[in-house]
Amino acid sequence: MFSMLASIVRFIFRGLLLLGFMLFFLAPFLVSINHNRRLGTKEGTSKADRRAVQLGNRLAWLFGIRVQVAGQPHSGAVLMAANHISWLDIPVLHSACAMAFVAKAEIDDWPVFHSIASAGETIFHHRGSHDSAADVSSLMAQHLERGRSVMIFPEGGILPGSPMRVFHARMFRAAVDVACPVQPVMVCYMRDGRIDEEVSFRAGEGMLMNFFRQLARRNSIAEVHFLPVMSADNQPRRALADGARAAVKASYDELVSDIQ
Repeated sequence: MFSMLASIVRFIFRGLLLLGFMLFFLAPFLVSINHNRRLGTKEGTSKADRRAVQLGNRLAWLFGIRVQVAGQPHSGAVLMAANHISWLDIPVLHSACAMAFVAKAEIDDWPVFHSIASAGETIFHHRGSHDSAADVSSLMAQHLERGRSVMIFPEGGILPGSPMRVFHARMFRAAVDVACPVQPVMVCYMRDGRIDEEVSFRAGEGMLMNFFRQLARRNSIAEVHFLPVMSADNQPRRALADGARAAVKASYDELVSDIQ
C-alpha cells in the first residue's frame, strides 16, 4: 500500500515538474540550440553542444535518473556504439556529451520528441528500407567528416529480456567509409546496488505506458562507460560490430560481477 502511494506521489510530482519544464524552459533550450547551430561557427557549435548536454541532464533528472560517467568520450570524429536498454538512453547519453543519434523514423512524428530529437541532430532511419539505410549512412558520414560524434544503437531496437543482442554490422559502414575510430559505450541502470531492469520495456508494453511508468519509478543511477576506441582502418564492418559488442558486454559483465 505504501509503495503504491509513493509511486502515485512520484508520478504527480515528476509529472508536474515535467509539464512546467516543457511549458516554460523547453522552448528556450531548443531555440538556443538551433540558433547557435545555424550560425555554423565553431563558437556557435560549442554553445549548442553545451546547451544540448544541459538539456539531456535536465530530462534525465526529471525522470529520477542520476548519470555517472566513467572514461572519456573521444574528441573529434568518432562513431560511438552503445547497448540499448531504454528510450531514456538518449537523454542519459546526451547528458555525458553532445552527439548525433541514429533513431527510428517514427520519432519524427511524435510531438515534442521530434523537436528535441531534431535539436540533437538526430538522423532518422526507416527500418527495413535499403534506401533509408543508404541515406542514413551518407548523413552519418557527413557528420563524421565535419568532426562530429555520431551515436548508434547497433542492436537495432529495444526488447524485454536479454540485456544485449547482436550488433548489426551495417550500422558501422560510415566509420569504414570515413576511416574514423569507433568507441564502444556501455549503458547500465542500477538501483540499490542492483541492476534496475524496470527501466526497459515490459513484455507487451507500449511507449506511452512505459513513459508514465518511468515517471512513477524510484530514482536510479545510469552508468555510462566510454570504452577505449577501436581503429576502423582496413577493418570489415563485421569485425567492428563484433569488437564493439565484445567490449560493451565485457564492461557490462564486469559491472554485474562487481555488485554480486
